[in-house]
Amino acid sequence: MDIEVLGTLAVRLDGVSITPTAPKPRQVLALLALRAGQVVPVGVLTEELWGAKPPRSARATLQTYILQLRELISAALEGGAGDGTGQRCQAKDVLLTVPGGYLLKGGDGSSDVREFERLAGSGYRAMDAEDYPQAARLLREALDLWSGPALADVHTGPHLRTEAKRLEESRLCALDQRVEADLRLGRHRELLAELTVLVNQYPTHESLCGQYMLALYRSGRRGEALDAYQRLRATLVRAMGLEPSPALGKLQRSILMSGPDTLPARPATNASVVPVG
Repeated sequence: MDIEVLGTLAVRLDGVSITPTAPKPRQVLALLALRAGQVVPVGVLTEELWGAKPPRSARATLQTYILQLRELISAALEGGAGDGTGQRCQAKDVLLTVPGGYLLKGGDGSSDVREFERLAGSGYRAMDAEDYPQAARLLREALDLWSGPALADVHTGPHLRTEAKRLEESRLCALDQRVEADLRLGRHRELLAELTVLVNQYPTHESLCGQYMLALYRSGRRGEALDAYQRLRATLVRAMGLEPSPALGKLQRSILMSGPDTLPARPATNASVVPVG
């Protein structure tokens, strides 16, 4: 089974889509797919679909959705291979009913989340080893697996919203480190267009702002780097009543006190807020 959630939902069995078009069965499949190989309790699925006040028919309706998913699985299995023992695999062997819930067997197929986590983890280890070309390559490959927001075409209840937020945070961490690796490699000018979009998309993200300031400064745009700090500060004060972190303030002062033609001796570290002088 091949599972993709980093963008639109796509679940394929033997190369055939088993992704339903109806919103609620789609929601059920998304949660089962994200937790493939794990039991998803009936209570969790019920809360995901109907919140804290499910209808009296919730259990029967959920069983109907499971039946619809099994019909799609059966269609995908038609003419497929057996289970290795001469027996043809059945839908109930792929989407299991277990005590207290349901379990979707992912088998040996692919998962874009699993591949993202593998590549990102390798990228972080390369960063720790100061192998910045390798880190930039691995983290870029990890981020290329994303085609949009996680579960972009799935209605989300409380559990899928939590999963989507977790995945988005993982994406932002990988993005932050990939930008950091590129800064370490002196790619500040190449990063400017991307960082311009990112700081507008995430206006209170201090690490991205620090990286943007550094890229601007190293590109000879000192005034714009200082303007970026002031915009972040105004946004933080207005939205949260907070001042920027001391580390970001230190970067701002370093840029302010340096000569206009002076480039920092080296790119910044993780938060991109090391003094530039």
